[in-house]
Amino acid sequence: MITRFLIFGLMGWCMEILWTGLHSLFRKDFRLTANTSIWMFPIYGLAVFLEPVCDIMMPLPIVLRGAAYVVFIFAAEYAVGTALKRLRVCPWDYSGSRFHVKGIIRLDYAPVWFAAGLIIEFIHRRI
Repeated sequence: MITRFLIFGLMGWCMEILWTGLHSLFRKDFRLTANTSIWMFPIYGLAVFLEPVCDIMMPLPIVLRGAAYVVFIFAAEYAVGTALKRLRVCPWDYSGSRFHVKGIIRLDYAPVWFAAGLIIEFIHRRI
């Protein structure tokens, strides 16, 4: 389980670096500067707890699986974000988006989490 935690933590970190680096293009920052936080490594590592869910949902159609992953990821993001905000160390703040919920989750990220859940499922089957 520790190895899988590390794999998911690193995978999430890399995906976040790519995401924030490519997002720099929208600001016309062609240096493609990316940012993340050390807090994000263990948060992404929590994806290890999605593995049993992946096993249970495998027979379902991909759309249902992806939608379920969105719900699980939003729930985890909300719970972790709320705890980190109480400690005043939350590395993200989505309050600038019109689709935010208490600045902790962004509903418009649902397609991103849909894809991330399916990537987690794919990695789970391979490791």
